[in-house]
Amino acid sequence: MPAPSSDERFAVVVNGNAKRVTDDLIAILDEIVRSGDLFVSRSLEEGKDIAARIVARGYPLVLTGGGDGTFGQMVTWIVRDCDARGIAPPRFGLLKLGTGNALAWVLGAENRRGRGVVPDLARLRRSSTKPLYLIEVDERLTLFAGMGADAIALQDFEEVKAWMQRLPVLRSYGTGALAYAIAIVGRSMPRTLVKPKFEARVINLGGPVRRIGPNGAPTGPAIATGAPLLDGKCRAVFGSTIPYWGFGARVFPFASDREDRFHLRMLDIGPLQVAGHIRSIWRGTYRDPRVYDFLVEHVSIESTAPVPCQVGGDGIGARRTLELRLRATPIQVVDHYGPPEVD
Repeated sequence: MPAPSSDERFAVVVNGNAKRVTDDLIAILDEIVRSGDLFVSRSLEEGKDIAARIVARGYPLVLTGGGDGTFGQMVTWIVRDCDARGIAPPRFGLLKLGTGNALAWVLGAENRRGRGVVPDLARLRRSSTKPLYLIEVDERLTLFAGMGADAIALQDFEEVKAWMQRLPVLRSYGTGALAYAIAIVGRSMPRTLVKPKFEARVINLGGPVRRIGPNGAPTGPAIATGAPLLDGKCRAVFGSTIPYWGFGARVFPFASDREDRFHLRMLDIGPLQVAGHIRSIWRGTYRDPRVYDFLVEHVSIESTAPVPCQVGGDGIGARRTLELRLRATPIQVVDHYGPPEVD
């Protein structure tokens, strides 16, 4: 593939710690990407420095490779820097090099064990652009975040992934769906079965909302600003602006219904119910009175005891409070599924 011409210059940022980011892949990218436009980050400090250089150079497009967490972190640094300078942020895109990659299911990024990055780069000139809304959590921009069972499952997956990568016979499966299935069935479900639910109070801090019914339509009375959406025991409270949660699991089926809201889901179902309905949960068709769905702008989650939390798939430890707010302005992202742009 020839190097891009001057009017289509872009930066590529890859997570050097991602399993699929090998020396061979970096060499391939270095041949495709203009010299000086490829950045490899292996720490938060390096990532922040790279983001600052990208903004200073004025790249119109930034591609990240390494997973949803890498994407969210780099977008956060670049957007915050652009906001401080009073300039518009660049367009963003995703190279599917991490684990799960929920965003790749939305934007159409390929995988093929890392080889998909070459066709992804080749398709840039044919791909369209779409707006993507993000959630703000602790000054960080992310696609999804939550408290409870979702964070536990992601933590278990990271531990199983590390264990599998230490065994030569299992190493090649350590970042895929097999590791995820082992983590869920072998660790998360048994832990959740014996672990008590946590007491949560979820407050609506945005505009009035109504619960989403089984058919996807609003149902019940409106819940005003400052009123609780939930006040009691549950196993998970999490929200997302995209339908997927990784590996194509459509955990947030209503996330695309409104651009000015994100899908908040609260679960009071146990691991046995999850195991018995895993197909419909994966497809986004499972409905249960103990699954509470809302389209919200801003919520606070309060627990009586510390509960594991995650932001963009990255664990942030056990906390008593978590606040999720929809960022008013979307970023622009490369959409491989969309129709080509017309000049």
